[in-house]
Amino acid sequence: MSQVLIVIALAAAAAIAAVVALYNGLVRLRNETDNAWAQIDVQLQRRHDLIPNLVETVKGYMRHERELLENITKARGAAVAAQGVGPQAAAENMLTSLLGQLRVAIEAYPDLKASANVLALQEELASTENKLAFARQYYNDSVMRLNTKIESFPSNIVAGIFGFGKREFFEIDDPGARQAPAASF
Repeated sequence: MSQVLIVIALAAAAAIAAVVALYNGLVRLRNETDNAWAQIDVQLQRRHDLIPNLVETVKGYMRHERELLENITKARGAAVAAQGVGPQAAAENMLTSLLGQLRVAIEAYPDLKASANVLALQEELASTENKLAFARQYYNDSVMRLNTKIESFPSNIVAGIFGFGKREFFEIDDPGARQAPAASF
């Protein structure tokens, strides 16, 4: 009889250890995903801080592009105010599209294109866009790992018991943003 109790106690201890390990793995992945989102947030804030400087620098040169500049300012405001992955992604996609239009417009103004201030701001913005792309990739990789763990057996049972929920990917909605820009010489 005592051997049966020992086997039952060992089985219970193994089950508890497995649940603890699964729970800790889920917590680690959730924290990794939260950290990845925080990194996106840092780069978005940097981007949002650069945009007013670029708009103000360009304004004097581009009288004809006032509507584009106003739309960028509005889109920046919407992006700053957006909450959650889906709304944030939509707002950032709009802002990305408008910034692309601004880059094209700047090319049409030789004096503006040659301005040291505009060149420096464009370089900062390009650097930030690259960092943002890497942060988005890291976030989406973290979400994929977390969601896979939440959906996989037996961790899906532990995830359900402790209320772990799937996360949303940061996706590009603009089909044009998925296409590489055409280069012509």
